[in-house]
Amino acid sequence: MIGISKLYCGAVEPSDVLRYHRKSSELPSDLLQFSRDKKPVVVWNCTRTCNLRCVHCYAQSEARHYDGEMTTEEGKAMIDDLAAFGCPVLLLSGGEPTLRPDMIELAQYAKDAGMRVVISTNGTQITPEFAQRCADVGLSYVGVSLDGSRETHDRFRGIEGSFDRAVEGLKNAQDAGIKVGVRMTINKRNWRDIDDIFDLMEERNINRACFYHLVYTGRGSALIGEDLNHDETRQAVRLIMDRTKAWFDRGGSPEILTVDNHADGPFVYLELLKENPERAKDVLQLLKWNQGNSTGNGIACVSWDGEVYADQFWRHFSFGNVKDRPFSEIWSDTSRTTPQSELMYRLKDKRPFVKGRCHSCKWLNECGGNFRVRAEAATGDLWDSDPACYLTDKEIGIEE
Repeated sequence: MIGISKLYCGAVEPSDVLRYHRKSSELPSDLLQFSRDKKPVVVWNCTRTCNLRCVHCYAQSEARHYDGEMTTEEGKAMIDDLAAFGCPVLLLSGGEPTLRPDMIELAQYAKDAGMRVVISTNGTQITPEFAQRCADVGLSYVGVSLDGSRETHDRFRGIEGSFDRAVEGLKNAQDAGIKVGVRMTINKRNWRDIDDIFDLMEERNINRACFYHLVYTGRGSALIGEDLNHDETRQAVRLIMDRTKAWFDRGGSPEILTVDNHADGPFVYLELLKENPERAKDVLQLLKWNQGNSTGNGIACVSWDGEVYADQFWRHFSFGNVKDRPFSEIWSDTSRTTPQSELMYRLKDKRPFVKGRCHSCKWLNECGGNFRVRAEAATGDLWDSDPACYLTDKEIGIEE
């Protein structure tokens, strides 16, 4: 994640991070990206079942039951292990997590174990009653996916009326006192709706948004030709920066992030070098602490059936199953004695293994090698350059 409000607007200073000694167990959620130990935030796709059929779904979910989903007791055993391992956050996702009958029970169990619990949802199932149950548990955050304006969103989600139901879900969660935010996956079909999302957020006092770059996987792989070109990506990120800054200048306090393309960090820095060189110095320090893409290190995914992945987009390569072996053991195995442990070893520090522009890039330490699974989808080589990097050769230092 790249915090636009943190970096570009100065919502976080280096001194804010240093107050917490940069330990995952001590840092508040909004500063976890700067931790030293990189204990993973775990995305648990606790069910594959979903009531919508989104064109960019990495889980390829449908409105049906799937065999092999982890039981309540298996989920609790995993949570015990995650908490003991020091994982700071459990993010319940899907499919649609609110369709899992024991979701509230599992969230309560994780809270009682000392973890922060958040959910990523399409919002359509968050009634006032369900929102209150989430509030009673002490859910830290509810992120609701919106793909743009009403027409754009409903077309993406495959169900007419899903936009209005999602917005109603956001309101219900807000009314229950839960922090809420919007999640948007950007591509050619919807990037011009970014302004609409900001307008909606300001109108409804929704202060947090994550704008996701497209990752080619799941049903999203069918959209590989609909990813933004590099000029469009620059325009989109610049628009997000400008709207965030304008909101701050009006006295607001938005928390705006971009996700899944760590070229955004150097881009913000380079823009600030032209606009505010003093602030740029602080941004560079924060980028060095952030260390860029955290796949297989600071972010992990456990699937509905217990398979462990480097993140929620790596459905084709499992490191093991929590039904057979604790997550903590799977995640710590860098023995290089199996293909799984070899990949885990490389993901802990991708820099020696990346090729092409990524290998030669002067921002490699700050970017972390960007998204390997996207490089694999586009080129067939896991370690080739990430095609979504929109920085020019001159900006990355291979052309002076």
